[in-house]
Amino acid sequence: MSKLPVILAITGASGAPYGVRLLEVLATHSVPTWLLISGHGWRLLAEECGITDDKQLKKATGGEWASVRVFDDSDRGAEPASGSARTAGMVICPCSMGTVAAIAHGTSRSLIERAADVILKERRKLILVPRETPLSLVHLRNLTLATEAGALVLPAAPGFYHKPQQVRDLVDFVVQRILDQLEIDVRLVKRWGGE
Repeated sequence: MSKLPVILAITGASGAPYGVRLLEVLATHSVPTWLLISGHGWRLLAEECGITDDKQLKKATGGEWASVRVFDDSDRGAEPASGSARTAGMVICPCSMGTVAAIAHGTSRSLIERAADVILKERRKLILVPRETPLSLVHLRNLTLATEAGALVLPAAPGFYHKPQQVRDLVDFVVQRILDQLEIDVRLVKRWGGE
């Protein structure tokens, strides 16, 4: 696994359990992680997971954060805002449509948006995990612009061929796809064909 940090951003789209589970897997496997959470991301963490602060989030993700660094989303001068800070890429999970729009149009109003802008300009991997449904034409156009700029859109749309028995199985399906895109060799779910 890469020793370069993965930037993980959690924004205000419904789907906070995806971000929590991804952080848990990264932390428990000691993957260097730079964590950024927007104000609306915190709201969704509270509403969907009962998590209101870093201490509760750390506990919910296994309690071991030796490889995790937390950044304030309002600090646009922090390391993730600079192309000279080398990273293994960035995942925004879940990714709100407001964040997609900001990335697609390069507005960079927050650290999350600036970090995504940097990832694109440096030609690193940017994975956007939207959960919105249905998608308006504005959403589709912004997702297209982000894709044309180099982002990878990975909707939080779990499959069912692995015969999920509980919600966690559905969450793990999506998290597995994210890990695969990051080339992090952790197996959470049975793959197609029985692997």
